[in-house]
Amino acid sequence: MSTAAIIVTVAVIAVVAVALLWYLQRRRSERLHTQFGPEYQRALAEYGDRGKAESELERRQKRIEKYEIHVLSRDERDRFTESWKSVQSRFVDDPAQAVTWAHKLVNEVMKTRGYPVSAEFEENAADLSVEHPRVVENYRLACDIAKRQENGQANTEDLRQAMVSYRALFEDLLGVPVSQPEEVRR
Repeated sequence: MSTAAIIVTVAVIAVVAVALLWYLQRRRSERLHTQFGPEYQRALAEYGDRGKAESELERRQKRIEKYEIHVLSRDERDRFTESWKSVQSRFVDDPAQAVTWAHKLVNEVMKTRGYPVSAEFEENAADLSVEHPRVVENYRLACDIAKRQENGQANTEDLRQAMVSYRALFEDLLGVPVSQPEEVRR
């Protein structure tokens, strides 16, 4: 084989290898973007680098795989749904307290499902983003409002938005809308 043929062969192999790497990276990005939705864009903004952001999202996936996350039983769903209705009904009389209770109830549902809920808000949100990427932003928003409310910096409209956000996450964690009749949930 001539030197020219060897050079051409090596060049072709290099081009194919680069194209294959590009293709695999693109598929990885598309898969993560599809899975994480808006959380993908948030990670890109936070890390400022696609590779670092995607590595973080993959670390989250691996961390979640170690947990024993499960769906709720019918009795658990019913119990939590009744608790939510009670919390929600108290909003009119005491919005600030209702938001505090909603936060605690969402954390209780997370714990019951198997999420290792910690005092570290960002870790909870990161864990939720793996299986609930479309509503984790609700958790972030609601927790931010709850924190502002503790400091006396949230108005009634903010508290209403927190309840709406907690409800979206709550329903996603339960797997059913809380407004559906009981027979539909079963």
